Amino acid sequence: MLERKLKSLLTEIIQPRLATSEYGNDLLGVMLDSCIETKQGGKQVDLSLSMEEIIHECKLFFFAGHENTSLLLTWSVYLLSIYPEWQEKLRNEVLKEFGRESPNPNALNKLKEMTMVLFETLRLYSPALFMQRKTVADMTVGSIKLPKGMAIVIPIPIMHRDKEVWGDDADEFNPLRFKNGITGAAKVPHGLLAFSMGPRSCIGQNFSMLEAKSTLALMLQKFSFTLSPDYVHAPVDLFTLKPKFGLPVFLRPLDKCN
Repeated sequence: MLERKLKSLLTEIIQPRLATSEYGNDLLGVMLDSCIETKQGGKQVDLSLSMEEIIHECKLFFFAGHENTSLLLTWSVYLLSIYPEWQEKLRNEVLKEFGRESPNPNALNKLKEMTMVLFETLRLYSPALFMQRKTVADMTVGSIKLPKGMAIVIPIPIMHRDKEVWGDDADEFNPLRFKNGITGAAKVPHGLLAFSMGPRSCIGQNFSMLEAKSTLALMLQKFSFTLSPDYVHAPVDLFTLKPKFGLPVFLRPLDKCN
């Protein structure tokens, strides 16, 4: 039902744009424009991507850009609620950088401690639960022989808590492991897989991090937050990793906390 509704809505948006030369300057417009073959004398509607593929890409960007960032913030608030010392560190960092002014997007990368906390949140509670790849040739990984065309599933939560990769404190919340960045956080440089790695890594990872930082910075400027006694810790696989019973928290305005 939801699949049909999304397809219908996207088709209603795409078809009128194809009927004119006004594709728009948003993500959909960029995709449509790049799919049109340019010929001498003008543009001819000749899609290198099918309608189904364009719709699929739109859905992918929507869910990856909204769902994953939302869950990153959800689990960050959870961890900062149970580790108030880190909540206070991040608040001090935000107030030092921005005061009570709205966070400047160009300065968000200066929030080093927040970056460490977000990376550690992605390690412990990655919204993406697995990656899929297909071998392009016969190969051997360790002692395992993999034929060409074999589908491989990489379980991200298992990899993110592997003590051989992350050390004996792999199950613990320790943002300081990322003080030297992602490549220096584990015993292998590609230990953090939340955004994948290499040429097929998440195209929106930088935007997602900036979005999460700006939202979290605004929250830290205005509120302190603690878990409700009603919270039940039950991460559940619903295509992405979600708190099964939600995340009830108490938000207290900072001017009333003193």
